[in-house]
Amino acid sequence: MISIAIADDNSFLIHSTQEKLSFFDDLELKYTANDGKELIAKLNKDSKIDLILLDIEMPEMDGIEAIQIIKSKYPQIKIIMFTTFDNDENIFKAIKAGADGYLLKELSPANLYDSIIQTMNGGASMTPSIAMKTLRLLRNPIDLGSELEKEEINLSAREIQVLEQLGAGIKYDAIAYNLELSNGTIRKHVENIYKKLQVHNRIEAIHKAKNNNLI
Repeated sequence: MISIAIADDNSFLIHSTQEKLSFFDDLELKYTANDGKELIAKLNKDSKIDLILLDIEMPEMDGIEAIQIIKSKYPQIKIIMFTTFDNDENIFKAIKAGADGYLLKELSPANLYDSIIQTMNGGASMTPSIAMKTLRLLRNPIDLGSELEKEEINLSAREIQVLEQLGAGIKYDAIAYNLELSNGTIRKHVENIYKKLQVHNRIEAIHKAKNNNLI
């Protein structure tokens, strides 16, 4: 029995996917979520999930951010991006984040089932049109990656000031003193910097900022 979770902000599409899964006795839908934040909360209570069908465009926390957190905490769980969007940026981000597959929701029940089985057996399931786009991205990953990173990063003047001092090895309380701000405000700026840069610590933030000529 393969245990499955679905995260999608569209209740109709959740119901439609649930119906597709119900045709197969070896698939069990354990629970659903309306966004990435709710999904992670449910995983924290019950992580006995084999595979997640994860939408991208969701409120609170989208699929790209969710997959990064899930893969870091529960690397054994397979994740298939299950979405209506097939643009290059979404595909690129999903693959970088660790997606095990990328399917469009128009799939028939049989094709969805085959893709789930293939993914559970270690394959990488993709809708044919997605596979073609992925091959094109792989042929020229550096230019696309650099272009996307530059588009994503939009730091405020204050965030750049904080980042510069982080890069100099200055501690939070000293940064607060230098910029005449509270420690709490500095921590909030750092949190926003990490989110915008899509990193998890000071070293990663500084490295990415230097690569993008922010500091």
